Amino acid sequence: MKIFSVLIISIITGITVTSCSGNKSTTGTNSKPGSKELEEINTYLVQKDRERIINYAERKNLVLKESSTGLWYYIINPGEGELLKENRKITIEFECELLDGTMCYSSDETGTKEIILGRSGIETGLYEGLRMLKPGAEAIFILPPFLAYGLPGDGKKIPPRSVIVYKVRILNIA
Repeated sequence: MKIFSVLIISIITGITVTSCSGNKSTTGTNSKPGSKELEEINTYLVQKDRERIINYAERKNLVLKESSTGLWYYIINPGEGELLKENRKITIEFECELLDGTMCYSSDETGTKEIILGRSGIETGLYEGLRMLKPGAEAIFILPPFLAYGLPGDGKKIPPRSVIVYKVRILNIA
């Protein structure tokens, strides 16, 4: 996995350096040199992430759904009442792990997490997933890198370009 990440970063760096130092287009177009190559690499990486998520779901016998943004989810318990709303403070129990099962963060380790929907600095995919839930709900969200920590990771426990799995349970809403 690390070798693959280093290879992709090297390719992107090579394309960027080559594109920036080569001949400049004088046709007056606004296209950036190398943009087609970057788009192809991105499409390839997104497809590989999808394949990894599908393989994970098969191994875990999960019937996942995919949102229009690319978030994968499985609602274990839908909860009761209205969907969670903006600016509401919610308390969740959670586990955040990599696809290989490596635990990154959990409420057992750090305590429950309090989030104000729409104002807390959480991952885009987690925010989207929480908006699907009701009080008392439990769910699994699988965030591809572009909905999680992206190319750099979190600089702590989540490596670069990681797909992460969140298991959450809504405890309280204020």
